[in-house]
Amino acid sequence: MEDRKQYRLTEAEYRRILECKRDLHMHPELSRKEFRTSGVIRDFLSDLPDFEILPLETETGTGVVARICGTEAETEGGGREIMLRADIDALPQTEEYESPWKSQMPGVMHACGHDFHTAALLGAALLLQRMRDAGDLSVTVDLVFQPAEEGTTGARMMIDAGLFDVIHPDLCIGFHNWPSLRTGQVSCHTGSLMAGKRNFEITIHGAGGHGSMPHLNVDPIVCAAAVIQSLQTVVSRNTDPLDAVVLSINRIEGGRPVNMVADKVTMLGTVRSLSDGALDRAISRVEAIVQNTSSAYECKAEIAWDERFPTVWNAPALTALAGKCVLACGGEAVEAPPSLTSEDFSLYRAHVPSFFYWVGSTAEGDAVEELHRPGFHTDDAALRLAAELYAASVTTMSMENCE
Repeated sequence: MEDRKQYRLTEAEYRRILECKRDLHMHPELSRKEFRTSGVIRDFLSDLPDFEILPLETETGTGVVARICGTEAETEGGGREIMLRADIDALPQTEEYESPWKSQMPGVMHACGHDFHTAALLGAALLLQRMRDAGDLSVTVDLVFQPAEEGTTGARMMIDAGLFDVIHPDLCIGFHNWPSLRTGQVSCHTGSLMAGKRNFEITIHGAGGHGSMPHLNVDPIVCAAAVIQSLQTVVSRNTDPLDAVVLSINRIEGGRPVNMVADKVTMLGTVRSLSDGALDRAISRVEAIVQNTSSAYECKAEIAWDERFPTVWNAPALTALAGKCVLACGGEAVEAPPSLTSEDFSLYRAHVPSFFYWVGSTAEGDAVEELHRPGFHTDDAALRLAAELYAASVTTMSMENCE
């Protein structure tokens, strides 16, 4: 295998993916509506002769899966296979950062940098094609451009559509741009990097009536207030203070005209942790507190739980290899603290060992503008390292001791 350091983006290749990134930034699309974005990806890959677009067993509408075969594919057993993943959707926000490529879609912007991720994976495709042309690509590589990460539904959608019946990777690699890291820095963290989570909806049923006759009603609003207050003890009294746990009620709806007691109240919330055990404990306490508090207030309660997402977790053996990849690309491998944000990339770990980087995306001297803010933007200079890191990971990471 030729030294991976030789596979760097040319200036023409960099300008090509930069133009693509800026085009996607100007035309952001919300989750499950990424039709134009998917078309841009398909058109880009169609110019690369050794890439094949792979249909899934069930049509997802958006998202793209492509493959380039390495020389090992011709051997008995087919050789190794590695999956590279990028997410492609945007957020329902209005962009405030001024640039020539500012979002042209009112109320929609790439406030999380998924345009950056997409362009980086397309840059990796250019490098992989050159490696294939030179006979230096030994492993088969699957590119997965995943829709609907923002609602953490896209990975499940791809899996249920037959992703792992169509591709059979031995390893899955992804990254997220990270504004608190400067351009050139990459975090290679061992263990839990991003939180496991479970979202929920609580419905509290009472018995409404005239507001002047509280003794004849069962007030779900009073009950809901008690539930919210009691749920705060899950973190303060029910889980180890050394375990990072967050429980938030982020929406509450209920009520009728001013002189009427409501019949029901609904609340939406999330519980998340970097520890599977702490998350188990928090979920069980939510169940008990909601049911028992509601009963004490003579109300009835229902909890509807969304799918549980595991932590984004990196194996120590892969972390060591990831650090080598960063150095090979001229980056600086750094340690950054984990985050209680979550990523549906974690679902792939149930099917294949995986590794997830954080790639610095704030220019030196620029103020940090965090994810999901209207002024969020990525440093375009970081795009080169991100693309080359994908390709270096393909040639460096092995399957030995990765569990």
